[in-house]
Amino acid sequence: QLQLVESGGGLVQPGGSLRLSCAASGASSDYYTIAWFRQAPGKEREGTSCSSEFGSSANYADSVKGRFTISRDNVNNMVYLQMNALKPEDTGVYYCAAVHLTARRMCMPSQGPGSVYEYDVWGQGTQVTVSS
Repeated sequence: QLQLVESGGGLVQPGGSLRLSCAASGASSDYYTIAWFRQAPGKEREGTSCSSEFGSSANYADSVKGRFTISRDNVNNMVYLQMNALKPEDTGVYYCAAVHLTARRMCMPSQGPGSVYEYDVWGQGTQVTVSS
């Protein structure tokens, strides 16, 4: 069974950068769409980015487009989220999520990360705080 563990969160000043990591284990993540969601206090969890199976495509929410980059290291079963030009609005708990390609085809061209209900494997989350 695929398992996900996030790391790399912390405190960063506005305009700064942070890189989050998602370590997959138990199965190869190659056959899964991987997405990064975030949740601010009192808010619903929202998708920020996604990477389709084998990393063949990537899509982003409008709020992070041009600032965030999702990437994969398939050999080491890792997924990363590089976050640049961070804003206070980016503050929240960031989650790595996955869904197998045989269950759902996600992150198609011109599509966003999708809904939380479309993913069935989740990490524990890592806190990102953007503040001066």
